[in-house]
Amino acid sequence: MERYQGKGVYGAVAYGRISVFKRQDIQVKRERTDDPAAELVRLEAAKAIAADQLREIYEKALKEIGETNAQIFEIHMMMIEDEDYNEAIVEMINSQQVNAEYAVAVTGDNFAEMFSSMDDSYMQARSADVKDISNRIIACLAGAGTDVKSSDEKVVICVDDLAPSETVSLDKEKVLAFVTANGSSNSHTAILARNMNIPAIIGLGEEFLGRIHDGDMAVVNGFTGEFLLNPDEKTVIAVEKKRAEEQEKRELLQKLKGKENVTIDGRRINIFANIGSLENIGAVLLNDAGGIGLFRSEFIYLESSDYPTEEEQFRIYKRVLESMAGKKVIIRTLDIGADKQCSYFGLKKEDNPALGLRAIRLCLSRPEIFETQLRALYRASLYGNLGIMFPMITSVSEVEEILKRCDSVKAELSACGIEYSDNVELGIMIETPAAAIISDLLAPLVDFFSIGTNDLIQYTLACDRQNPDVEQFCSTHHEAVLRLIEMSAENAHKYGSWIGICGELAADTSLTETFLRMGIDELSVSPSFVLKVRDAVRNTNLSGGKT
Repeated sequence: MERYQGKGVYGAVAYGRISVFKRQDIQVKRERTDDPAAELVRLEAAKAIAADQLREIYEKALKEIGETNAQIFEIHMMMIEDEDYNEAIVEMINSQQVNAEYAVAVTGDNFAEMFSSMDDSYMQARSADVKDISNRIIACLAGAGTDVKSSDEKVVICVDDLAPSETVSLDKEKVLAFVTANGSSNSHTAILARNMNIPAIIGLGEEFLGRIHDGDMAVVNGFTGEFLLNPDEKTVIAVEKKRAEEQEKRELLQKLKGKENVTIDGRRINIFANIGSLENIGAVLLNDAGGIGLFRSEFIYLESSDYPTEEEQFRIYKRVLESMAGKKVIIRTLDIGADKQCSYFGLKKEDNPALGLRAIRLCLSRPEIFETQLRALYRASLYGNLGIMFPMITSVSEVEEILKRCDSVKAELSACGIEYSDNVELGIMIETPAAAIISDLLAPLVDFFSIGTNDLIQYTLACDRQNPDVEQFCSTHHEAVLRLIEMSAENAHKYGSWIGICGELAADTSLTETFLRMGIDELSVSPSFVLKVRDAVRNTNLSGGKT
């Protein structure tokens, strides 16, 4: 038995036969052509096929992992039509009179290298995307397939790394787990694995690839990141016992549907869900969430080729509220900027986009966009239990300006004879240290706080959460972060506001008791984590001393 250590990205255990994933080796050679026009025709045909493939992958991703995580494939479809990328390919075909495969390969490598050398982590992530797209177009030119082929039995897929499209193409019914030599826990592939509930380990190193063969047996421990090659009988028995225990836990979780979110000693808490589109509502209801704690409205903008109109937004918000049948729905206002970019906004390139013109700063800088969204939200408020949440707050003056804009929009609607609800709760996200530190000044102005732990950790620890090189320094349980959350909770309650958490830490059940002791009133998580968090709450007893 050989033991390798990587990083687990989805907590589950698998045992089975290895299938070493080998991509079809397409040799790209430089070939001279006397008919560049014919190569351009071939190129356009291949791009059309690639776009169709990506649309199919996108639809599959929508069903399996939800709108938020499927967005990467919309980005891929847009990148296929990127003007600079295509101009470079066409120019090479015409000027050098080379075959389309070679032009795509060289251009893809050049763009990937350009992106990877940038300081902006968002742009660095595009390096893998452009490689994925270029490989897909080349495969289409060659008439070859690109996606993972299914096995006749359930297998542990081992590979150097998986592109996002390859991950989604996995037939979950035939995959026990996947293991990669490279990758980051913040990569698209790792995120997709977590949402697809596939046991996975990344970063085992190139050495392990040279030691494995098709048909070898392996244990994949997604909890510890441990990979055991050809384990002995004693280890296999222990693993099978662990798998049976995990299956029993999953079955018990299903029995929690319809149960209350209440601790052993009677403390109640709301457990809501985070979603990015209408398509995710089914998952919210299926997993018995008490409401929607974060509806990411920016995806309405990201999915559009131009600014969505008031009427378009109104229809979406109305449907969300009606679908939730009176349960609380908290819609976050536009959070464009940083790692979420819309070309039609015409935003300038920033050296530090995470610290730049994003979220509420962008909304207050462009009031016509902000007020259009607010009008749509208030009009929709008649159709359900609406809360509006404002992101990236750092000052009292920002909140005061927001409240003025809300009052102005309501006055405008009233003047036009348009009805709206008077019971809309207004809240702000605590995702900067500044907001947490002055939470005593902010709490009297709003109805609720929601802690965005992803950004709060990033800004507090000065660690780019998308940069794998600083991952070891980015402790999600850092005392400074926990103190800021506790401070915010104390100040919220002191001034009569309630407080929730909507970042990834909300689903960290090792912190559930800690959050409850702090006085957190609501935890909003991905729909698939609702029952897991409910189980943690129902097994917590706050009547004893602190643990």
